[in-house]
Amino acid sequence: MPAKKISKSAGAKDSKRTPSPKNTTKYKTSWDFSDMYSGPSDPKLEKDTLAIKADCLAFAKKYSSNDDYLSDEKKLLTTLNDYDKLIEKIGSSLPVWYLMNMQNIDGENNVITANVNRLSPILTESINEILFFTLKLAKIPKSNQTSVLKNISLKKYHYLLKKTFDNAKHDLSEEVEKVLNLKSQPSNTMWVDGFEKTMSKQVVVFKGKKLPISEAMSKISSLPTKDRHELHESCMLVLKSLSDFAESEINAVYTDKKIEDQLRGFSKPYEASILSYENDIKNIELLVKTVTDNFSIAHRFYKLKAKALGLKELTYADRAVGIGKNVKKVSFDKTVEIIRSAFGKAGGHYADILDTMLKNGRIDVYPKKGKRAGAYCWGGQNAPTIIMLNHIDSITCVMTLAHEMGHAIHTELAREQPAIYENYTMSVAEVASTFFENLAFEEMFEKLNDKEKVVALHNQIADNISTIFRQVACFNFELELHTKIREKGFLSASEISALHNKHMSAYLGPVAKLTENDGYFFEAWGHIRRYFYVYSYAYGALVSRSLYEKCKADKSFYAKVDSFMKAGKSMSPEDIFKSIGVDVTNPSFYLDGLKSIEKDIERLEKLLKKSSK
Repeated sequence: MPAKKISKSAGAKDSKRTPSPKNTTKYKTSWDFSDMYSGPSDPKLEKDTLAIKADCLAFAKKYSSNDDYLSDEKKLLTTLNDYDKLIEKIGSSLPVWYLMNMQNIDGENNVITANVNRLSPILTESINEILFFTLKLAKIPKSNQTSVLKNISLKKYHYLLKKTFDNAKHDLSEEVEKVLNLKSQPSNTMWVDGFEKTMSKQVVVFKGKKLPISEAMSKISSLPTKDRHELHESCMLVLKSLSDFAESEINAVYTDKKIEDQLRGFSKPYEASILSYENDIKNIELLVKTVTDNFSIAHRFYKLKAKALGLKELTYADRAVGIGKNVKKVSFDKTVEIIRSAFGKAGGHYADILDTMLKNGRIDVYPKKGKRAGAYCWGGQNAPTIIMLNHIDSITCVMTLAHEMGHAIHTELAREQPAIYENYTMSVAEVASTFFENLAFEEMFEKLNDKEKVVALHNQIADNISTIFRQVACFNFELELHTKIREKGFLSASEISALHNKHMSAYLGPVAKLTENDGYFFEAWGHIRRYFYVYSYAYGALVSRSLYEKCKADKSFYAKVDSFMKAGKSMSPEDIFKSIGVDVTNPSFYLDGLKSIEKDIERLEKLLKKSSK
């Protein structure tokens, strides 16, 4: 997830937000964007959007009808420098960035929605004005491309140019590219936003209380068995009640992707995503195959979990539950204390970034009605790094903050790159996030007694199983979903639900028994609208595991971890890791990572056996 968001609520002038749960935290727990805009009706939003358009128009006027730079390498350097400056000016398109984040915490505010829908097309039109540039770069004759990539004066831009040349075969004409950009909002974004908005309004009645569905789903894994199953079933019934909308939404956005893939000449549904994340397709296919072929490791874990819980079989609600009775409440203040200590031991600058974000109101902490589910990090040029959480005082939420802070630290360090390479690809992003999860886990684990360590080790393995095996199962689910919609033209919600259960059962194993309603969880799985993003979790977890082991063996390796985060998008993921001594292209790399998880399971089996005596 990219860099994700005073007591004063963000945009308080225009936004009526449900108050946060009662808490005694000493930190700001709502976003404070008052240094940017007074609220979602601030006239400056439109002014700034039009300024972006003016900058794009000026660049287009200067270069759209001038092709000299395509054959003159000195002029090419000047043009690329101007392009880099333009990207820096455009930044993260702050007005739309602000509105979209505000929408994520206040989905019922129609002023925000209206302004998103009004200003987003202006931004799209602005980007369309400079679309010609990379399309023209791709047309530099192949006979000249070698010379360009060897020109020392162009070294800063070699990676950008190489990517442009390599992906040129999937480019369409400028006119078609513009149409695709313009239609992306009504054919995809508005569908997805509409469903998320509808879902954010849902409440679940539990123990006589109405809970926002995001809070209800977050609570499931922390409850005793009977309550857990009851709340899970209530959540699934709410999702099932939205299945007509979800059915239309999924079929619409997946058909839209099918059309674009056909136009661009992508033969496999996941090709475009993997190329956009700058990974090697064969390497990612190896990752997916290796994990799928070793689902038996996950089966072994869930069989052990069922035994530890005293259950003959597991339900879908049980997959993320902890074991043992010492499930602790962890306040947000305590969570911050744990994370700060863990990050401080690895590098003081990591803890400093956390403190700065807390001080400046860049973390929105608690669930509330109208707020989207889950957590994320978002940031970039000219936009602050922010985090959205749905914190409910659980140990899981400690790991969530560590995960999102990994993204945040990565975002801050990548700011050292030029504008064109600032930020990072999604697969690399998940390396940083899971790396910092490992730091947080180690910090907690050291303070536990023997019984607590059994529980914690179980939870750590469970997290790895979910991050690697579950996400690859979702990749397989997505792939079959895309394939069947392309073959049949349409799938009903019940058919999508059945596919979901098929692939979740594949990784959970025979000990898990899923019900028909469990399949409607697909509606809440936002990642399937981000087309194969899920593989990046498995990739990130296995790479970060390797980095973490190297840091444990030699603390000086933390400097190399910093080097990878500072690299931004200046190299391919494979080359970034190779530059610090980690070869992810080695055929045995992924299998070695999975074997290390199996060793953790063996360790847990022994600890459980010992504790039962």
